Amino acid sequence: MLNSILTKYYASFARITRFDLINGKVGHLDFSIYNPALAYLDLANLAQMQKYIEQVLYQQDAVVGIGGYAEERNVYEKSPVFDAKKGSRSIHLGVDIWLLTGEPIFAPTAGKVHSFQNNASFGDYGPTIILEHTIEDITFYTLYGHLSLESLSGLSVGKYIETGEQIATIGAPIVNGNWIPHLHFQIITDMLGKHGDFYGVAPKDELAYYLSLCPNPALMIR
Repeated sequence: MLNSILTKYYASFARITRFDLINGKVGHLDFSIYNPALAYLDLANLAQMQKYIEQVLYQQDAVVGIGGYAEERNVYEKSPVFDAKKGSRSIHLGVDIWLLTGEPIFAPTAGKVHSFQNNASFGDYGPTIILEHTIEDITFYTLYGHLSLESLSGLSVGKYIETGEQIATIGAPIVNGNWIPHLHFQIITDMLGKHGDFYGVAPKDELAYYLSLCPNPALMIR
């Protein structure tokens, strides 16, 4: 049901970044276990990862990178948050958009603040905002992770957010969970009672369930 609603209203959604992610200079970044280039990288080394991203974007004549939905990754082995060495959580449920620190983030459609918090553990989301939206009596949520601390200032649960309103900026590694600056964007159909946090990486043995809860973010990205 939600997929058809999002498809129907796609043209009304605002850009979530200031870049045209459909027709602009956008590169695809593959951090899956199937990318042989990653075998030569230390995935926990931010300097190596930043250099790799810059090279890939340069080769694609791109100014911003995007990718990652339903992608199985090894990078989560760097953090105990995911318990990935046991294979429990390794499949990405959102889309990553690689942007510079401080880049603004906008709400794709109107809604209200569902919850927010700083998930400050190493490897986690860092500052996180979750918005609640309702279209044709269907309620769903959008999650924005790896933000700046300033993004949480002035927020309150229930605060109304307009379509296209700036809601955040991209955080630096020192605050964003120790990741290369980027936005984690995710659509969620049911928060399962959670506030300020939700799995962004699925357990392999529950993948079908979590993909049903988290449809492809491309349904909202302009």
